[in-house]
Amino acid sequence: MPNEAFLMPRGPGEAEIVEKRSRFIGALAPLDSDEAAKAFLQERRALHKTASHHVYAWLLRDGGARYSDDGEPQGTGGPPVLEVLRREGVRNVCCVVTRYFGGTLLGAAGLTRAYAAAAKAALEAAGIAEMRPWTAATLVCGYALWRRMQLELAACGGVEEGVAFAAEVTADVALPTPRLSEFQARAAELSAGQAIFRPGLESFRAL
Repeated sequence: MPNEAFLMPRGPGEAEIVEKRSRFIGALAPLDSDEAAKAFLQERRALHKTASHHVYAWLLRDGGARYSDDGEPQGTGGPPVLEVLRREGVRNVCCVVTRYFGGTLLGAAGLTRAYAAAAKAALEAAGIAEMRPWTAATLVCGYALWRRMQLELAACGGVEEGVAFAAEVTADVALPTPRLSEFQARAAELSAGQAIFRPGLESFRAL
């Protein structure tokens, strides 16, 4: 569902493992589109122009997924990387594992283990965040009510993102979307309907 919580990398991550002198460099990035994933893949290819292979997989929140063995034996690169992402439950993520061949053949089982291990190490380096829906809003109230509004906002798990003091207090705030109606009702009750509360855009934030 569009407003359900999900897991994604906390940020970029990179890690390297060595298997029989072959280097496997896993690089991972949070993103939200096929275009961004393709750009990340091109970035990694440009960074490691002399590498033997650039195996990749990406998995988006809408269910979109792609992978490639990039010349490795079928099923030994892309599928193991994609399986790591699926097993860890992350979405909106692209992982590219770059291999520098070390001169020794690893066999299908060895390649599968190495690519999966590099992807897992990159994800561990990035960390995992739980993303939940938040809604931005504008709150306008009198000075006498502002402190009470701050307390109610905090009680509902919300945060202040900017406050202007003029004839009235105008605050940019954000709340977890499931708590939005609760805060709106409390604001109306405390102000006897005088406070202005305008919900805005929804986005996802790390828990």
